[in-house]
Amino acid sequence: MQKEIFSHLQEILYAENIKDKLENFAHFYEDFKSGFFEFKHEDEAILKPNFYPSLKIVPALKMRRAKNVSDEKALAKMIHSIAHIEYSAINLALDASYRFKNLPFDFYADWLEVADEEIKHFKLLQSALKELGFKYGDFAVHENFENALKATKDSLAYRMGVVHRGLEAKGLDANPFVLKKLQSSSSTLKSLLEEILGVILKDEIKHVKKGDFWWEYARKKEEDFLFLCQKFKEFRLAGKILNKEARLKSGFSEDELKKLENLYN
Repeated sequence: MQKEIFSHLQEILYAENIKDKLENFAHFYEDFKSGFFEFKHEDEAILKPNFYPSLKIVPALKMRRAKNVSDEKALAKMIHSIAHIEYSAINLALDASYRFKNLPFDFYADWLEVADEEIKHFKLLQSALKELGFKYGDFAVHENFENALKATKDSLAYRMGVVHRGLEAKGLDANPFVLKKLQSSSSTLKSLLEEILGVILKDEIKHVKKGDFWWEYARKKEEDFLFLCQKFKEFRLAGKILNKEARLKSGFSEDELKKLENLYN
């Protein structure tokens, strides 16, 4: 007997216990790949706050980033900030799969695959934090990703553009700088963390490319990416220094990159 997909996604998306959430998704995803779900597209999506209960939330502008990670607490804080990005990315991929209805099957397959890969990233970072004597929730985080989810809840084009072509691609820009910062660490985890960051970069290129595909599928032709950058300027949708190689692999054009450089510099 087939199960209904959106009610299961709602339960997973809003689960407060991380361990249960990730385990439930693993079972759900195996069933999804086996074709055990039916789609009731008439069911309306709900929206409610979705933070890990013990997280301390602070405004993004008040977040202080360590200039180097020469001590283990600073290194843990950096890993924690990346773990928060990955945990937020799990929720964003699940929310896209849950919220947007009447789309081709490939849309749901794409974003559930993304959720599965973001979970793998998060678990890798969880393990690294544990090795340092910390856990997710030990440091403050910002709510930019949750705010972006809310701001784009009514538009598939805006969700794909702002979150995946914007904030996720901004992560591509940050990756080389995080790797450079890691060089100041003498931690025994340094090589492992470099490997994890390599895995994340490779997968995030694929995720941004999926976002690019579905943004092109849904967007109005007159609303290009520069339009989104202006409309959603509070999120600042590109880094100051672009990772051009990764962005080109993800679907950006050379012309777009030139315009983005001029926009933020």
